[in-house]
Amino acid sequence: MSLTRAFICVTVMLAVACPACLCSAADSAANERPNVILIYADDLAFGDLSCYGSATIATPNIDRLATEGIRFTDAHYAAATCTPSRYAMLTGIYAWRKKGTGIAPGDAALIIDPDTVTLPSIFQQAGYKSSVIGKWHLGLGSGDLDWNAKISPGPLELGFDECFLIPATGDRVPTVYVENHQVFGLDPADPLSVSYGQPLGGEPTGAKSPELLRQKLSHGHDNTIHNGISRIGYMSGGKAARWVDEDMADTLTKRACDFMTRQASVQQPFFLFFSLHDIHVPRMPHARFAGKTTMGPRGDVIAQADWCVGEVLSQLETLGIAENSLVLLSSDNGPVLDDGYRDDFRHHASPG
Repeated sequence: MSLTRAFICVTVMLAVACPACLCSAADSAANERPNVILIYADDLAFGDLSCYGSATIATPNIDRLATEGIRFTDAHYAAATCTPSRYAMLTGIYAWRKKGTGIAPGDAALIIDPDTVTLPSIFQQAGYKSSVIGKWHLGLGSGDLDWNAKISPGPLELGFDECFLIPATGDRVPTVYVENHQVFGLDPADPLSVSYGQPLGGEPTGAKSPELLRQKLSHGHDNTIHNGISRIGYMSGGKAARWVDEDMADTLTKRACDFMTRQASVQQPFFLFFSLHDIHVPRMPHARFAGKTTMGPRGDVIAQADWCVGEVLSQLETLGIAENSLVLLSSDNGPVLDDGYRDDFRHHASPG
């Protein structure tokens, strides 16, 4: 088995260059064009990985990318926070060139103009099916978004054929998934309301009901409580659509594998932007990973992220498309330790 793989620490220029080459080959047979999977971790540092020298935690699946592909040792982030780095990666434009590309609030409008040439739109023009699954944090809609109606513009207006999203971040409301133009699993009889100004619907908050919290606060993050975790912002309703944090990695990874399976069945090349939530806060690993490292929840979700990578690689092999697939791994920016929760985060031993 000869799977074309590349491990990268950060890759704005490389990622944007790939589809440009593919466009020149648009006339070739579809099965000659490689599938491209860009796995984007959140707040992951190079020192968090054993392939970069961490002596504290093993990341065998990511290490496999480094061993069988290219491990970059001199690379630079486009920005030090998530929204601008994602903006730059998808557009090839430094975020500081456009006003309003700082860290987006949970109710932000789409910050990428739908007329912009984007990474997925180039793939789309080359005959690829494109999907984004996972954390988005680039805004949705055009302002004053009604979460109970059609959510547009969004990824589908930027060149993605489908999407399954965490709208902003796991620590911001609304704590629901968005599938294409709708909140996934929303019960129309229980409409969802979101506010970044005033509390809604009598929902308990971390500020007033800290005894309800499973994860205590260090700063901020003291608004609406869901799943025992208080978030940034307020929401009410939408109970059937709310995610379970511990199941998030499984949910997103299954979606990614299902997308690859569908595309393999129709033999159409695909671009998958698999945007992990890990290792962003709130760090709530599945029971399979909780307590499995010596680093507390932060270490546990690093192990969980490595599992996600392994599932993608395994699915490519199961589908028989590994030899014609390019896998790239990056983080959106460097590490964040205390990001608002007292989650017993711990440092790695320094890479040697």
